[in-house]
Amino acid sequence: MTTKEQITQELEKLPEPVLQEVLYFVQFLQTKQKKKMLEITIMSESSLAKDWLKPEEDAAWQNL
Repeated sequence: MTTKEQITQELEKLPEPVLQEVLYFVQFLQTKQKKKMLEITIMSESSLAKDWLKPEEDAAWQNL
């Protein structure tokens, strides 16, 4: 049984008020993951910018 199947099985046993809490928690986890990905993107930008700003890069993308 997959983790998703186990979660679904357990969710079916919960009353509605508890399901609402679970939903809030899932939304929190999604937001947390999005923030983490955004932070990684921002942190890597300065490192990648060194390559992006090279004249060779401009020439490579000129025809697109």
